[in-house]
Amino acid sequence: MDNHENTEKTVNRYSEKPAKAYSGFAMLVVVLAAFLGSIALIVFGSMELARYAGEMGSENAVSALGLCMVIGGSLAVTAAGLLCAGFKVLNPNEALVLTLFGKYYGTLKKDGFFWTNIFCTGINPGSEKTGFSMTASGTMHYSGASKKVSLKTMTLNNEKQTVNDERGNPIIIGTIVIWRIVDTTKAVFNVQNYRAFLSTQCDSATRNIARMYPYDLFDDEDQNEKTLRGSSQEIAAMMTKDLQERVAIAGLEILEVRITHLSYAPEIAAAMLQRQQAEAVVAARKKIVEGAVGMVEMALDQLNADQVVDLDDERKAAMVSNLLVVLCGSKDAQPIVNSGSIY
Repeated sequence: MDNHENTEKTVNRYSEKPAKAYSGFAMLVVVLAAFLGSIALIVFGSMELARYAGEMGSENAVSALGLCMVIGGSLAVTAAGLLCAGFKVLNPNEALVLTLFGKYYGTLKKDGFFWTNIFCTGINPGSEKTGFSMTASGTMHYSGASKKVSLKTMTLNNEKQTVNDERGNPIIIGTIVIWRIVDTTKAVFNVQNYRAFLSTQCDSATRNIARMYPYDLFDDEDQNEKTLRGSSQEIAAMMTKDLQERVAIAGLEILEVRITHLSYAPEIAAAMLQRQQAEAVVAARKKIVEGAVGMVEMALDQLNADQVVDLDDERKAAMVSNLLVVLCGSKDAQPIVNSGSIY
């Protein structure tokens, strides 16, 4: 019990906090002023060195004031250049998780132009893959990993996978997940890569829920039982709940899970198709028989009411048989005309 509590405390020891940041525009003015001031120092220092050397009549004569001005201006230019590393620009629905010498420094979540500690570095293990890509014009383009964490609502199109339903039948199911990051520190520090973690947990949740329900029901089963095909909305809601519990440690919020593909695996698809076709034929025949019986009953009642002909039980049975053959047959009946007596 103590080990579990210690592990949970270690995983959740970082709580999201705002990073110390200053207005980027104010610091930009300071940096520009530093640049201009340093350039002025270097120029005036060089002029002082040249004037002093001319007065002394020796090229080796160096003015201490001029030398200090040149050195000071050079150091100021270097410092101003280093300050530029602290500028950060954030777009709407973006965040930047900052670390300072390996320790969590804070998170920037407001959009705008900021300046932070120049030694802070952004971290985003779940950034998109880097590499070279070919553009439409045929040139190579390199896309680097972004240190910014996107807070936008994103979509994960999970690949189709083969799972077994409640009866053990192999089925192919594909899902799509709509998600977003709500806690940047958990997403960055608690898991190695939150995108890969979400994909793996989505596979696990899909298998866990799919094996609890059958793909479809047979005619002799309880029609109120949930199935993967007939209760897709309820099954998707269960997947959403199960997946949310799995990825809560990564600071992710699952907005919705949808089933995009559901079918039998190829090895049993043909047999299941024959079963469905047989059910359709039986249902159609049942409907035809019900209609034929009603029509025969109506014909007998009409003949009896109008007293067109008086039929005994044997002739009624023959008439019923003939009418059922005509009405229920899959092909058109060939009539035979009886010109003699029916008795």
